[in-house]
Amino acid sequence: MQGKPVAEQEIGKQLLLETVTYAESSVCRRKQLLHYFGEEYPTDNCESCDNCLNPKEKFEGKDNVYLVLETVQAVREKYKADHIADIIVGNTTSAVRVYKHDDLELFGEGDEHDKKFWNAVIRQALIAKFLNKDIENYGLLKITEKGHDFLKNPYSFMLTKDHDYEEEDDDMLLRQQVGANTVDPALFSLLKDLRKKISKRLNLPPFVIFQDPSLEDMAIQYPVTIDEMKNIAGVGTGKATKYGQELVDLIVKYVEENEIERPQDIVVKSVVNKSGIKVDIIRNIDRQLPLEDIADSKGITMTELLAEIEAIINSGTKLNLNYYINEILDNEQQNRIYDYFREAETESIGTALNELGEDEYTEEQIRLMRIKFISEIGH
Repeated sequence: MQGKPVAEQEIGKQLLLETVTYAESSVCRRKQLLHYFGEEYPTDNCESCDNCLNPKEKFEGKDNVYLVLETVQAVREKYKADHIADIIVGNTTSAVRVYKHDDLELFGEGDEHDKKFWNAVIRQALIAKFLNKDIENYGLLKITEKGHDFLKNPYSFMLTKDHDYEEEDDDMLLRQQVGANTVDPALFSLLKDLRKKISKRLNLPPFVIFQDPSLEDMAIQYPVTIDEMKNIAGVGTGKATKYGQELVDLIVKYVEENEIERPQDIVVKSVVNKSGIKVDIIRNIDRQLPLEDIADSKGITMTELLAEIEAIINSGTKLNLNYYINEILDNEQQNRIYDYFREAETESIGTALNELGEDEYTEEQIRLMRIKFISEIGH
């Protein structure tokens, strides 16, 4: 979309996001399509589309819909779905900070669910005509007369859980890779001990060397060469080359001594090569684009973007996020989090929040600093 007017780009982005949400939605396809073109389908089950033939679980959504409408009303119907979801979840994005929406009483009211959940609620509220979306004005959400009536007198409203294709694909990939294999507990324990020795020798936290999921995958796949080690989840070329040889030597010895029959093929799981989205993320970070813009362009939430970045970092690719981190944290705040991870025994964000203070930092800020720490210290 290079060279197009900003307004045209924004509308194009909205249309792409509509396509993504249509694919992920578990609502009747016919109902969604007719709604998109301004028509109504009177029943909830067309008995012919994939969602109606294989219905997803429903749950009481009265409070969820009410919170969405209340939030749209609180920001005077001037923002689009992604921003509303950020407010509800409590994401302190740059837009939320600029418009001081983190000062709203509703900020973080729905943090028991992720942003993807709230976008699904918004989508179903649109189909139910509690909300309208103005595509020509960047997808701003407006409360309908029906929505205002709901706010005055809330009533039971059933929501449908959306598909999580990423999770389903990961589960399928895991089944394809591992089959009936499970983690070898004896090898896993030996790998953890060796990681601890390496971390002490290099004066680095253990999680910087290899994370537990990587060790678990080693205890399933038994990589006996550096090339095989590169294909382990969360490893990649950088970490395999830098830290992998001692672990490979241990696994070779373990396999020989215990006459282990290894899986014949290790499926390549190098994170950067798994999907083109990761390559685009790396390029956009190199161009120093705001992370919110990168997430929007990929049709994913900020939380999902950070997970992608963490996967890239953990596979051994170094990224420089200083341009973004410097905008949200001053030097003193950065140094405090950085020093914490230097001494930490665990990579847990929850533990870091408890230690550093939830009133002082957000989960997003700590995740970003953990990414910076691992990228600078671990690579």
